Amino acid sequence: MALSGKVVLVTGAQQGIGAAMAREFAIAGAGVAVNWLDDEGAAEGVADRVRSAGARTLLVQADMGRIEAVQAMVAAVEAGLGPIDILVNNAGVFPRVPFLDMGESDWDYVLDVNLKGACFCAQAVARSMVAAGRPGSIVNLTSGAAFRGSPRGVHYCASKGGVLSMTRQMALELAPHRIRVNAIAPGLTDTAQPRYGMGEDELAAAGRAIPLGRMAQPEEIARAAMFLASDDAGFITGHTLHVNGGGYLA
Repeated sequence: MALSGKVVLVTGAQQGIGAAMAREFAIAGAGVAVNWLDDEGAAEGVADRVRSAGARTLLVQADMGRIEAVQAMVAAVEAGLGPIDILVNNAGVFPRVPFLDMGESDWDYVLDVNLKGACFCAQAVARSMVAAGRPGSIVNLTSGAAFRGSPRGVHYCASKGGVLSMTRQMALELAPHRIRVNAIAPGLTDTAQPRYGMGEDELAAAGRAIPLGRMAQPEEIARAAMFLASDDAGFITGHTLHVNGGGYLA
């Protein structure tokens, strides 16, 4: 899947699925902007792997919960790598908290990063595309939790349900500008995120309960994003691609 010459911005790319996406896009020939928040060493490691694939890269620190930081990040990427062709809204947080104990600050933190940040990052990228008359692709990361729920995750499930609806409406509004907007809903994936709520034995049991018998690997989510971002998906917009090993069937 050739993406030579394209510029991709991957948010939340310092680890996990985002890091896998950065590597896969680089292997396909794209220049990759690696957004990070609080682990510069991990982000540098991702950038090194992008460079080792022969691709250009740029590290951009930004808090996705702050609109001004998001807008500055998009401007920095375009100044450093060139116009953005593909945005992957991957940044997300999930600090688990029981619903009866959830406070306003818990809600605001998750919604600010997962929903507001994704919205205004897409807006900033799309504005640039529209102003230049360029087509483009936006891929938003939602979650299987938006459909099935997740323990101690009312705020998280609300944010990811919002990403689903936001994706469809963005697709409608941006279609006349030849900008496609799609979403990926990963199931249980072998990253640090589920380990904040489950022990290794519990995680292994959850993987075995999936019809295909295992968790997803980050690279499998990354390849789904590459497909939706590429010309191979050129007539697909407003779609949510489920990558869950049949998890919704169980």
